Amino acid sequence: MRNLATLLLAGTIAVSALGAAAYAANPMVGGAPMYAKKNIIENAVNSKDHTTLVAAVKAAGLVDTLQSAGPFTVFAPTNEAFAALPAGTVETLLKPENKDKLTKILTCHVIGAKALAADVTKMVSDDGGAHKAKTAGGCELTLKADGGKVTVTDENGNVANVTIADVEQSNGVIHVIDKVLLPKM
Repeated sequence: MRNLATLLLAGTIAVSALGAAAYAANPMVGGAPMYAKKNIIENAVNSKDHTTLVAAVKAAGLVDTLQSAGPFTVFAPTNEAFAALPAGTVETLLKPENKDKLTKILTCHVIGAKALAADVTKMVSDDGGAHKAKTAGGCELTLKADGGKVTVTDENGNVANVTIADVEQSNGVIHVIDKVLLPKM
């Protein structure tokens, strides 16, 4: 009887360890765990590093879109990335009269497909060093990968580094970036 109890306990520990390993596969973002079973919005609202992005998504009326089935790849700028824009830019964009401009900027961070870092690396390799990707906002981003480091260049030549890759969501993937991507205006 003791051996059976030992085997059951060992099996429970092994299953728990496997579950924890699968659970731990998603990186933490902004001090919060990110759950692969939650959608982009459900996860983003918990990141202390993305409060500006969440406020902007709400102001642009994009919450329902980013909660839909997707799949989406979102390049998610941090609060620091927004703060690096010229003084007053974020406040101006959040005004109701600038909703169209804000929507354009935000949708230039979204690709209508799920692309993990390994997928980006393969596309870049297949395309000879750079992959052009159309966004939901009609912008064209240039993706590059070098030694596991992924960069995203907007239409103005601004380069954002992916600082946290492959944050899986129920409706896609988020890659945290260190700059705001801007469309040609």
